[in-house]
Amino acid sequence: MEQKPEAVVEVADADDVAAVVRWAGERGLAVAAQATGHGATGSASGAVLVRTAALDGVEVDPVRRTVRVGAGVSWGLVQEAAAAHGLTGLPGSSPGVGVVGYTLGGGLSWFGRRHGWAADAVRSWEVVTAGGEKVRVTAESDPDLFWALCGGGGDVAVVTAVELDLFEAPELYAGAVVWPVSEAARVAAVYEEVTAGAPEGLALWWSLHRFPGAEPLVSVQAAFLGTAAVGERLLAPLASVGGSVRDTLGELPLTELGSVSGDPVDPTPGLARTELLTGSVGRWSAALAAEPLDPLFGVQVRHLGGALAGPSGTPFGSLTEPFYAYAFGAPVGPGGAGAVRERLERLFAGVAVSGRKPLTTLGAGEPIGRVFSPRALERLGRIKRERDPRGVVRAAHPVSGRGCGGVPCGGADRVSPKGGDGLFTG
Repeated sequence: MEQKPEAVVEVADADDVAAVVRWAGERGLAVAAQATGHGATGSASGAVLVRTAALDGVEVDPVRRTVRVGAGVSWGLVQEAAAAHGLTGLPGSSPGVGVVGYTLGGGLSWFGRRHGWAADAVRSWEVVTAGGEKVRVTAESDPDLFWALCGGGGDVAVVTAVELDLFEAPELYAGAVVWPVSEAARVAAVYEEVTAGAPEGLALWWSLHRFPGAEPLVSVQAAFLGTAAVGERLLAPLASVGGSVRDTLGELPLTELGSVSGDPVDPTPGLARTELLTGSVGRWSAALAAEPLDPLFGVQVRHLGGALAGPSGTPFGSLTEPFYAYAFGAPVGPGGAGAVRERLERLFAGVAVSGRKPLTTLGAGEPIGRVFSPRALERLGRIKRERDPRGVVRAAHPVSGRGCGGVPCGGADRVSPKGGDGLFTG
């Protein structure tokens, strides 16, 4: 999405961030922080855009199993540093996503079924307040601010660093199996079978792909925190489908986790929609593959549950829905956007959805009440009013209801390669 900030500042450290926030506040301007620009929204329009790419420190403490991450760091760098000690963070599908933005949005990880939201792994935040003060925030030092930052979207302070728990991951069995679309019904049935009995350490994603000029394909991507022997046994039913055109399942270094989904690197303008599904997906998935997907490029279903459905200290709370579905299309030519929206509407008409959705998947015009409960939203709004009454700090999805200075604050018309796990922030 095109951004039209009042000014762009490349900061070198937290002192620079504090100086910019104070300067902007004195002039009645807002400040929006951005690390990678991955999934940029309109929130920076009319604001001072603070580019945090130079805040690139990564410090692993293997004894405490923690990592301190600067606001400009992407997940690929964290995984490299953690893997050297047999540890892992809780990354999403793309190594190029900024850690801080992802975590401010909650953070849905490949390993979420084992360890929950990435935001629940936060030990501390280092922030610059709306008044320009540098502060380290923990659950003990400032419970309200800590809670609001752990998945509330970052509408209350500019984050300069975050400290996260790391988790033991000595082995990873992962990869993807791809079939022609003619096998879609059998793949959907096996996907439902395997997810029904999957342990928390196993995550499975089902995808339907339509590439221009090629026949559609269906695939299952998997990541298992455990040995290859156990992973092979758990995923053996996939082999019963037969006819696969590609199979990359095998032992995988933690640093190569991003290769499982193979998210595109270059930005692509498009329209996306995400929903949390409340029931089984086998018949729905098979039905999707039985009719033309055009003008959509793909649909993905991710298995949730496990620790994600357990207690959570985030504003979103427990993610109790069993599946998450994401669909994406690129509008081409006159009427293209309308065609994509209409196909997205029909796509989700055939499945039961909860109406809730993760913050970072909120679409254009959708109320933030689809993310947070009334009680959580009231608390977030109160914290915003108390900590930033002048609206100096601006996030992609504001909780105050004041919007982004009269311009849209994000939405489905985004410039992003892929979404659904926090990839629209950071």
